[in-house]
Amino acid sequence: MKIADLPLLNAILNSASAVLLFLGWWFISRERKIQHAICMIAALVTSTAFLTSYLIYHYNVGSVKFTEQGWIRPVYFTILLTHTVLAVVNLPLIIGTVIAAATRNFERHRKWARWTLPIWLYVSITGVVIYLMLYQWFPPEQLHR
Repeated sequence: MKIADLPLLNAILNSASAVLLFLGWWFISRERKIQHAICMIAALVTSTAFLTSYLIYHYNVGSVKFTEQGWIRPVYFTILLTHTVLAVVNLPLIIGTVIAAATRNFERHRKWARWTLPIWLYVSITGVVIYLMLYQWFPPEQLHR
């Protein structure tokens, strides 16, 4: 795998995380606790793999500029800003939610998860949207070389 392949891998990992998060919620809403735990652990693993891949990519490539002009530019930066801020906010929420579950403090786990899940889903989905906008729909010239 080449460094240039990592943005696609990141989008795949974000997509997988979103699907696993939704399935985890679906399972717990039907009191299927084992399936819920499996999905949530898998979502944690895929999100961790994403973060690792993301950091490797940007360490090697640096920043990739969004060069499109017009009405789409503020749309992209609004999505990017909310995605970035909520990704930072969500990291301690994920850790707190996982610790509560691991220590079997399920009341605390539920309270934290009410905030963590929608933010984590938003971050995962907008990560895919950012990939599509930056690398597929409006790629910078240097990506065509």
